Amino acid sequence: MTDLHPICALGGAAPQSARFGALSLRENPDLALASVAHLRGGQSELPRPGPGLWQQDDGIAAFWTGPDQWMIEGAGLAASDFAATVAARAPGCAVTEQTDGFVAFEITSDSGAAPIRALLEKLVNIDAQGFGPGRATRTGLHHMSIFIIRRAEHHLAVLGMRSAAGTIWHALTQAAARQQEITP
Repeated sequence: MTDLHPICALGGAAPQSARFGALSLRENPDLALASVAHLRGGQSELPRPGPGLWQQDDGIAAFWTGPDQWMIEGAGLAASDFAATVAARAPGCAVTEQTDGFVAFEITSDSGAAPIRALLEKLVNIDAQGFGPGRATRTGLHHMSIFIIRRAEHHLAVLGMRSAAGTIWHALTQAAARQQEITP
């Protein structure tokens, strides 16, 4: 009989991480995700930020994905039945487990906001100056669709399809390495 062991999206038993100057990049396999669609008559105790926004409240976070739709995040809850937890707080809403379909990469700067803004300018076509804490959006990275979340001045998250984890990691590390060459 073969023992099954969970692996991270990048294929390792442990999450990958890398450092480039002031920037640290880390695969986050512990982030639980569930999508919520607020149906007519549905109730919700969940955060419901507006378009382009991310909000953290009561141990979970959410960002807007479309009219009456949000992605709900549970830090450290990937091993739980997160969709059931979310559904209990949103009766009458459509809730779909998303954890295993996505990969999350956390990018932090130990030199404030400037390295995060510079990286954003190289990665995606958004206004890096106007994309402050509490903002989230869907955008393109190379040929992939991703979500970008600005968790804090010094903290950015990139969420994409798990099947593209290696390509997203490559794009992130290459951009961070080039940035380090420019500003060591």
